Amino acid sequence: MADIKYDPVPHDHEAFLKKARKKKGFREAYDSLEEEYLLIREMLSARAKSGLTQEAVAERMGTTKSAVSRLESAGKHAPSIKTLKRYAQAIGCHLQVKFVSKSSPTKRSIRTPENRVSR
Repeated sequence: MADIKYDPVPHDHEAFLKKARKKKGFREAYDSLEEEYLLIREMLSARAKSGLTQEAVAERMGTTKSAVSRLESAGKHAPSIKTLKRYAQAIGCHLQVKFVSKSSPTKRSIRTPENRVSR
């Protein structure tokens, strides 16, 4: 089993958003993927906490690094619950899925610097 430790690449998300907001249609496209981006952030955060690379997660899942990379990207791939469970198990977590009433405050309705796009 791979014992390679995860060493995150620095990323200035605010600088990325500032540049991307200038592109036509960005806000609509970004907002349409909000739930996916929240899921991806959760996945990346959990993997970082586990200290694992994509290669190590792939080995534990019995798949390839490219499959893990696709799983951790938003928009093009809709993973099954079974795949998300395998990912969670590989990083030492368990998957928790819940439905939240639209009338209840959620991370989605409470705009924070991490999940806000200027209007």
